[in-house]
Parts: sequence; structure tokens; C-alpha cells
Amino acid sequence: MKVLTLVGARPQFVKAWPVSRALRAAGITEALVHSGQHYDDAMSQVFFDQLGLDAPARHLNIGSGSHGAQTGRMMIAVEEACMEMAPDCVIVYGDTNTTLAGSLVACKLRIPLAHIEAGLRSGNRAMPEEYNRIVSDHCSDMLLCPTQNAVDSLAREGRVAGVHMVGDVMYDAAIHFGAVARETSTVLAELGVERGGYYLATIHRPQNADDPAALGAIMDALVALDAPVVLPLHPRTRAQLAAHAEVADRLRGSKVLLTAPRGYIDMLMLEQFARAILTDSGGVQKEAYFFGVPCVTLRAETEWTETVASGWNVLVGTATAAIVSAAQAATPPAAAVPPLFGDGRAAEKVAKILPTIDLL
Repeated sequence: MKVLTLVGARPQFVKAWPVSRALRAAGITEALVHSGQHYDDAMSQVFFDQLGLDAPARHLNIGSGSHGAQTGRMMIAVEEACMEMAPDCVIVYGDTNTTLAGSLVACKLRIPLAHIEAGLRSGNRAMPEEYNRIVSDHCSDMLLCPTQNAVDSLAREGRVAGVHMVGDVMYDAAIHFGAVARETSTVLAELGVERGGYYLATIHRPQNADDPAALGAIMDALVALDAPVVLPLHPRTRAQLAAHAEVADRLRGSKVLLTAPRGYIDMLMLEQFARAILTDSGGVQKEAYFFGVPCVTLRAETEWTETVASGWNVLVGTATAAIVSAAQAATPPAAAVPPLFGDGRAAEKVAKILPTIDLL
């Protein structure tokens, strides 16, 4: 069996690592194609280096652009790659424009499509990611779900055939590389913070980073917190702070520690030992849960509803007072973390199930 795996953004590199390893162990040939959606070395190449992923068989170098322009360029390049490589199956991950482009191309070329992290729904149709998820799921022949909620969401939309609950491949990676981080990362010493003595924040979604009012309210909250805040700056957020000096000026003299994007190992170290995590990232919400760290989500909704229902995550939006109150009150629930995301062997289940996909 020959598989084409399409990735393009940093969470997808993480998800691909355990699956690529499991496919290899199962004797399945994989060609990794990188769309170039994340093209900055700090957002892309460092993940290949740290994860030990094989170099992509093809790098499409798409880069940034509007949703339509970026997705259109991706579709052209992915179609060419598929026609040349003639895979038996295409694998896509998550909910990015890379995911959407790969799904549409595979569907139109009648190549069996497997969607890993299928079935997620936030309920917010204003998010481009929500459409990417829905379209990709309904193009897919095999839907590999991280949670039971995801399985149930697909059933409500009439998708039952080809649906499998495998667990979350990001959990597989977090177990392995979380231990590596504890043994090798020096990021806490580099930043001068103590275990349990800082907050970690990440901000990258357009509705937060591109809106000066929302970004300013978030920055006001970070400044007001009662401990240092480590803030690795996504390129989008850095650009917006540079464009809006009145927002950036609020950070001067504060305990907010601005840093460049960190590699995967350093991020896992920062996540594991934060007092609480403030984020608008879906992946970071999950990793907070994996490590039993309270999470404050800077959105009004989340696709990871299980983390909220279990008490480990709270949705606060971007109101300054709500963010400060939630972060400073955040403590882990008394109960242990329920095993919502599987047993850490999701990738093995993917490799076992994948050969049963209908070869069209």
C-alpha cells in the first residue's frame, strides 16, 4: 500500500510523527508532502528537525495568501503530486487550508481519503476551520476520530460508514516527547521562570491577533496577571504588534516575556510546568489537558468540548477582566484526568485500520 500524507502546519507535523512511524512498522509506504502553509523555519523546519520526520518527498512552497488564493494554489500543486505519485490513499490531518485542499483533490481524483482528527465541531460557522472540517469529513472515505464526541457528531450528520474511534495521535506524541522535554529542554532556565511560577500564553487566530481591540484586551489581561507570562509570538501576532504600537506599548515594563516561536520540545516543557495556559489554539488546549494543566481558552467556543465538560478548560473570550479572573483562579480539578483521548496508541490503530479503506 502506498500512502500520500499531506501536511502544512506545525500541529500537523506533530500528528504525522507517530502515524509515519506506525505506517513504517506496518510495512506501508508513505510519501510525505509539505504544502508550505507554514513556511517560516521556526514554524516548520524546526519541527521536522526535532521530531526526526523524514524530509518531505515534495515541498509545494505555497506560502501565505488569502484563503481562496492559498487553497487554490494548493489544489493545483497537490493534484499534480497525486497524479504523479499515484497513491492508493491520501491522508489529511485536522482543519487547515492544507486539509481542505487535499480533501477536495483526493475526492475529485477518486483517490480514497482518510481524515485523521475527523468529526470535530465548534459550532462556530464564522471560523474558516469549521468549514474545512465539515467539507473534509464529507469528502472522506475513512474518518479516524480522536474522541467519542467526534464519532457522535458525525453520526448526527449521517456519517456512520467508515468511522473509527482511534484516539488522538497528538496524545501519542505528547507522551513520548513530553518525557524527552523533561530530560533535555533548558527553556525554563533560559527564560528565568520556575516550575509552576508562570503562565504560558499563545495567540494566533485572526479574530484575536488581527483585531486591535481584541488583541489589546488580551494584552491588558496578560499584563495584569499575578505572575510572569511567557508569550511565544506567532508571526501573525508579532506583525500585528509591530503595526499597532499602542497595543505593543502596553507590554512595556510588564512581566510579559516575549519570545520567538519555540520548537515542539520547548513548548511541551513550557506547557507541562505552567501554572495555567491561556490560548486560542486547539492543539495547545489538548496538550494542556494531556499534562493536567488548567487551560483558559481565549475564544467563545471550542472544538474540544470534552476538555470544558471535564472541568480542565474554561472559555472566556477576550474580555480583560474575565481572562484575569479565570487565569488567577485556575486550579486543576481534584479528580484525575479522564482518558478522553485514548490510550496513547492511536497511531498503531490507524496503521492497522488504514488498509481496510475501500480502494476505489
